[in-house]
Amino acid sequence: MRAPTFPKLHSTIPALLLSLAGLAAHAGTITVYTALEEDEIKDYVAAAKKDLPDVDVKVLRLSTGDLGARILAEAANPQHDVIWGWALTNMLDPRITALLAPYAPQGSDKLKPADKAADGKWFATTGYMAAFCVNTEVLKAKNLPVPTSWKDLANPIYKGEVVMPNPVSSGTGYLQIAALLQSKGSKDGWQYLKALDGNVAQYIKSGSRPCKAARAGEFGIGTSLAFAAMQSVDEGYPVKMVIPSDGAGYELEASGLMAKARNPADAKRFLDWTLSPGATALYGKYKEIVTLPGAPQSKAAKAAGLPADLGKLLYPMDFAQSAKDRESILATWQKTIGR
Repeated sequence: MRAPTFPKLHSTIPALLLSLAGLAAHAGTITVYTALEEDEIKDYVAAAKKDLPDVDVKVLRLSTGDLGARILAEAANPQHDVIWGWALTNMLDPRITALLAPYAPQGSDKLKPADKAADGKWFATTGYMAAFCVNTEVLKAKNLPVPTSWKDLANPIYKGEVVMPNPVSSGTGYLQIAALLQSKGSKDGWQYLKALDGNVAQYIKSGSRPCKAARAGEFGIGTSLAFAAMQSVDEGYPVKMVIPSDGAGYELEASGLMAKARNPADAKRFLDWTLSPGATALYGKYKEIVTLPGAPQSKAAKAAGLPADLGKLLYPMDFAQSAKDRESILATWQKTIGR
């Protein structure tokens, strides 16, 4: 059978392939599809290479929406063994879960019931939440106040100063919209999104790039990930992380075993590794939400002002509803707002 081919990467991961081991003659090979950010993939890979020296893991990284399209396009003949760190909302698509096999990796007994599937088809070790990246220098120069809520962000004074992730391609973009619609209700939610659209200069494909655009001074505010804001603060940019006071949507990052995995034994070993102490020790460096007990909060999170207890900040997302409504929400968004 012909080996899978991957598109060229325009960033720092050559050809979207990362190897966890050299080309040892008898090394097992698995292919992993993920939507994790490139920087964290590199770090995880370096750690996994030490723990799984005999497994050659090839990683394809795409944005959340693009990854879903690829998985569905390959549904009749999957080219991967594992889905790793993909938005739970997308994983719950019945067309996707039908492609997965039940597997309870070592250590999954430590996860709360809400963080793993009752049928064993997915589990989530990490997650991400919405936050505003506010460039304080840009706002000061334009005599604009720092917004503290989604309500504030729709104020016409911010016209042209806001950049958001596109919900069609970005999991972060979709969670922001899904949370707003769930919290406000469909009618008021869409009315709000249309009002907010009047202030949005661009909808960007990636969840982290609105923050990068804001920290570069291109715009005053980027609605993005808390991690992107934390990273920007840590790197010395004039960025303030704002967790919206009227509710921050969040997403869990799910992993699972493909039913047609070509190397299920090593695929299971890799999934076991994602719950190992070596992996857990790294998650706090990149994730504001870690579902495994005992994971330390990073210095960057503390410095940016992220509370250790996120319970009061997160909007209680209904992931099953978010998954069920995804196609209709995106269709409505594209028809009424998309650009």
